[in-house]
Amino acid sequence: MSAVTELMTEAFDTTVLKAEKPVLVDFWATWCGPCRMLAPVIEEIANEYAGKVKVGKVNVDDERELALEYGV
Repeated sequence: MSAVTELMTEAFDTTVLKAEKPVLVDFWATWCGPCRMLAPVIEEIANEYAGKVKVGKVNVDDERELALEYGV
């Protein structure tokens, strides 16, 4: 089970912007080599800081609005 939450446009505001804890957001894509190399590190951070920091991923191909809004 992954400690990383998949983030979607509909819930981004409440899940990230209004979160009570700090949130690390990883914008990624399946075709992105560096993104795939970084994935285990993101997972490790999520596990190490579970309960202290929320870690989420945004697939830029599926959530284009978020990617454009944040200049990714």
